[in-house]
Amino acid sequence: MIRNNLVGRWPAFLGALIACAGSVQATDIGGTISTTLTITENSQLVDDVTCTVTGAACIRFGASGVTLDLNGFTITGLAHPATACSGITFPGGEFGIVANGFQQVTVRGPGLVQRFRAQGVILIGSSGSTIKEVTSSTNCASGFQVNNGSDNLLENNVSVRNSHPTSACGGI
Repeated sequence: MIRNNLVGRWPAFLGALIACAGSVQATDIGGTISTTLTITENSQLVDDVTCTVTGAACIRFGASGVTLDLNGFTITGLAHPATACSGITFPGGEFGIVANGFQQVTVRGPGLVQRFRAQGVILIGSSGSTIKEVTSSTNCASGFQVNNGSDNLLENNVSVRNSHPTSACGGI
């Protein structure tokens, strides 16, 4: 009788286990990021982020089909607070958020990406990706940049005070 009872419950237990394994929880991000944070699952800001990474991206997508939800918070880099580029040569790689070669990634605001010594948000060779309702301000290069790829959607974004004194760039 006990054996029959356990056998009868096994399918329900197995179904619950599969349902739990299939649900992906978002990774919560906040505070200081001192080395590039690579996200491979849906992630969200739960507080403002101060990025102290030098010479590399602050947040990097590491898989296709991943969403980064800014939730109204701010990601701040190391650039000069008023001019972004004051007193520096154009550094490579210090992006706020980068997706390189991944498809169908999403950066969703509202939220602010500011004061990076390169682009605020950059898609490189990414297709079918979305940047929506993000403000990019006071970055040393473009606020948003798309290199190669296709079918990317940039919608309801704001780009302000992004520039470099010797390299024409700025908005999108």
